[in-house]
Amino acid sequence: MDYVYEKFTFNPEEALSDFQKYLYERENARATISKYMTDIRTFYKYLDGHYEIDKKCIVSYKEWLYPKYEATSINSMLVALNQFLDFFGYGKWKVKRLKVQKQLFIPEAKEMTKQEYKRLLEAARSRQNYQLAMSIETLAATGARVSELVFFTVERVKKGTIAISNKGKHRTILISDVLKNKLLYYAAKNGITQGCIFITRNGRPKDRSNLWREMKALWKISNVQEQKIFPHNLRHLFARSYYKLTNDIAGLADLLGHSNMDVTRIYTANTEQNYRKQIQRLGLVA
Repeated sequence: MDYVYEKFTFNPEEALSDFQKYLYERENARATISKYMTDIRTFYKYLDGHYEIDKKCIVSYKEWLYPKYEATSINSMLVALNQFLDFFGYGKWKVKRLKVQKQLFIPEAKEMTKQEYKRLLEAARSRQNYQLAMSIETLAATGARVSELVFFTVERVKKGTIAISNKGKHRTILISDVLKNKLLYYAAKNGITQGCIFITRNGRPKDRSNLWREMKALWKISNVQEQKIFPHNLRHLFARSYYKLTNDIAGLADLLGHSNMDVTRIYTANTEQNYRKQIQRLGLVA
């Protein structure tokens, strides 16, 4: 006898709107909410207009994702879907995330070098996009997340520290004197006397999509491979540069706002090429 699955029928737009409101009320970060919305729309794409779901459908969706995305991307999509199911009272349908082997080394194809970073900066300046150049420089010099740029206000920069409170967590970003002076000069030159320094023409804080799109447009004139150009890579560059200079992983974890040092170790992972060089030095091939 075939098993009869309990079903849940919903209006897609109403469900998305209600879920978004729930995330706002739960004080999720704007970037997180945006990511969850994108992930649920991917689920809608799979449903193809059939908005009656059950546990079997959820498992099939997970299998549908396998050939299309990397394991880490699939897991982030499943987190969003599980939250969605929880909100509507179907937490019992939640699916397990994929087990991902700890990454031993970082792919060289995605690692941005300091030289490439400088070329990216020069490319932004050559286009006279000084806001983009300042954004890139700020992220690389502080290790801040893109979502944290909104906290870079004239008032905070003057103090030399950026105090951040998000989802009950608190951390402080330190700014060097050189960066502090550059940020204040940029703000003054652009008539920004108070509030957020990185804003759009409409006066709203720049978000990840704005910055991502503007950075991607630089790949040809900067001669930096396109797959290396994304905002979070600047945070990785900061982490590698700091660790190379200090060899202080505990201090780096504090600067990055990591509560788990295993996460910090991902940022300081060596490249495949460097591992190959070390293995070759063993001299075990006759």
